[in-house]
Amino acid sequence: MRLLFRLIILLAVVLALIQLIPYGRDHTNPATVRELAWNAPATRVLAQNACFACHSNLTTWPWYTHVAPLSWLTEHDVQAGRAKLNFSEWQRPQEADLQQVVNALRGKSMPPLEYRLLHKEARLTDAQRQQLEGGLVASWTKDPPGHKQRSP
Repeated sequence: MRLLFRLIILLAVVLALIQLIPYGRDHTNPATVRELAWNAPATRVLAQNACFACHSNLTTWPWYTHVAPLSWLTEHDVQAGRAKLNFSEWQRPQEADLQQVVNALRGKSMPPLEYRLLHKEARLTDAQRQQLEGGLVASWTKDPPGHKQRSP
């Protein structure tokens, strides 16, 4: 029993100390330079619910993103997501291409399971996945990344 008590105290001290590590605390959102020209408002809503947290500059930072080690994981995921695909910086070429995005949606690797567990709105039905896929294909085809936005 004493060993268990000591382990709990040690764990509490370690958790308190890791809060002092500064990584994972930069919860800034860069300005949106140019967003993808969405084919429909419904497509944007689906993308906002399932993708924007990591793939845009419109990230919301829930309370748990301020507590290490979750703050570290979240910061890493957001940085990696924005580098791969960023709907808020559509003026630049994206690392991911349309086929990779479609494959991630079809394979249900996006949004990731750990995100879906915490965010009910990101749990897309099969119909919503198909709607998002169709909307992304239409939007991306009409407004490919890295090109000037066309006038309506």
